[in-house]
Amino acid sequence: MKKLHAGPEAVVLIRPNVPSSFQGWLRWLPWLLAGLILLPPLSQSASAASARRSPSLKEAAPAPVGISAERLARIDAMCEQAIRDGDVPGIVALVARHGKIVYHKAFGMADNTAGRTLRRDDIFRIASQSKAITSTAVMMLWEEGRFQLDDPISKFIPEFKNPQLLKSYDDANGTWTTEPAKSEITIRHLLTHTSGIGYGVIDADERFRKIYQKAGITDLFTTESIKIGDSVKKLAQLPLHHHPGEAFTYSEGLDVLGYFIEVVSGLPFDVFLRQRLFDPLGMKDTGFYLPREKAHRLVPVQKPANNTWIHFPVTFYDPDYPVKGAKTFFSGGAGLCSSAKDYASFLQMYLNGGELNGKRILSRTTIETMMRDQIGSLWGEGNKHFGLAFGVLTEKGQGKGGQGSAGTFDWGGYFNTQYFADPQEQLIGVLMKQTQETVSDDTGWQFRLLVGQTVDD
Repeated sequence: MKKLHAGPEAVVLIRPNVPSSFQGWLRWLPWLLAGLILLPPLSQSASAASARRSPSLKEAAPAPVGISAERLARIDAMCEQAIRDGDVPGIVALVARHGKIVYHKAFGMADNTAGRTLRRDDIFRIASQSKAITSTAVMMLWEEGRFQLDDPISKFIPEFKNPQLLKSYDDANGTWTTEPAKSEITIRHLLTHTSGIGYGVIDADERFRKIYQKAGITDLFTTESIKIGDSVKKLAQLPLHHHPGEAFTYSEGLDVLGYFIEVVSGLPFDVFLRQRLFDPLGMKDTGFYLPREKAHRLVPVQKPANNTWIHFPVTFYDPDYPVKGAKTFFSGGAGLCSSAKDYASFLQMYLNGGELNGKRILSRTTIETMMRDQIGSLWGEGNKHFGLAFGVLTEKGQGKGGQGSAGTFDWGGYFNTQYFADPQEQLIGVLMKQTQETVSDDTGWQFRLLVGQTVDD
């Protein structure tokens, strides 16, 4: 008797010399049927277990997943009040628990000038919420054994070899001097904002704002025909704030890693994200730029003016960059657009231990590493520590109240978007707005607190 292995869940037993007569086939029919029952369906892959454990996010009633419908209504009241008070023009809010969307609503206006009401499937510029997605892509390649986290980035982008620190800056003529850094910049430094690279136009240090501008660095967003690799190679020639690994400086390191992903994977960054992350997770409305058929769903950036909301003007960037211009700059740190549901799907993948829609994106063990404190006191001794993709709430942070359980991970975006995911409670909150220069807006902390108080189990 021989064994034929058709997969991890299937063993078909086949005897040689099976009789060819009808009676003979009947005698062996139970063996054949048993084998067919054990065989997986043709469409079933090695991620069969994932398919059973991690269905896509679907809407469901709140009570079965331990959420109070009555308490969810407090979120309605908060959002409506914020719009009446002129704090924000519109809000899309989403709450999910145990893989079920129990709250997904839109309030107010998408575009006050045009009189367009906000819809819950509208698309938002998520800015720095792009960072966690880029970090995820880096860790996907790390899992393939392509590099180690403490490899120098110069191994893949040679322009970063022999980094230099800013020693002095002459404001009169815009020149500077440097001194050698103590060590190379590593991939881990870039993931954790400890590389010493700055952030150009939004840098806290005016000297670096001027240095980056003079060097022609493209920060954040652009409609011009520029590629991320070109900007990163210029960036590699500029001085650092500090020695790599010795301080936390919010930086363009995730833009560097976007180009790094292109080098390692051999794919354009946007193609890699689409094929390896967005399509498997069903994130159909997430990308750097919007096709023409989705352009009308992009929410304009608005600012308050004379008791109403108007479109934010062109400043160092054109706010319409996702739908106009060259559409060639794939900023890993700030360039993506997404919807509330798409981003919730991304977060649910993390809560599921690295899988969604039956597709494994990361191993649970990798996620555990990513959530660990990577830089200690370099990020202060506050309520959170910094991992490899997110800020992560500590026990001390949980004790402060209103932010979730220890282990809750979060971040936000430049255009006033926020999110969090609480692994202990299996709870997700996504809040999408699209504003600049607001005078007062408490919806971020209020929403997080109000989501927490809906738990009713």
